[in-house]
Amino acid sequence: MDIEEMQRQLRALADRAEIADLMGRYLRSLDVGVFDEEWVDAFHTEDVTAEMPIGTVRGRDALLAHVREAMALFERTVHMGTDLVVEVDGDRATAKGAQLSTHVLADGSGGLFVSAGHVDDELVRTADGWRIAASALRVVWTRGTPPRLPDDFAPALTA
Repeated sequence: MDIEEMQRQLRALADRAEIADLMGRYLRSLDVGVFDEEWVDAFHTEDVTAEMPIGTVRGRDALLAHVREAMALFERTVHMGTDLVVEVDGDRATAKGAQLSTHVLADGSGGLFVSAGHVDDELVRTADGWRIAASALRVVWTRGTPPRLPDDFAPALTA
């Protein structure tokens, strides 16, 4: 193996590690619950598209507003990701994995809502590191009572 091949392999390993770290920090951030400009900038591109069970949003501002509103439905959460498969192609990458999410409802009932599914992400390398450009969460099964959406819950934007 020559030095160029070793450098290429090292770069590929570093990219995969950075992406896996980003995805792990993202899931953990959902449980910490601080959803502000710093949060959305740390994980997403300006023109991010996020497909979620309750709709699709486009752009950081729309995503931030939607996540704030959705996560307010829960008193506490635990999000776990596993089986992450990362494929890097230059400055673009995909990350696919499984996600298990446990939610304690914020309605005072103490009820639990659990969902499990698959996440498919597209990432791009930016000057600030890897960021999520597109994300799709496809729920495969749920258990418990889902939260009741408020009458004024903003529908997801589908531009």
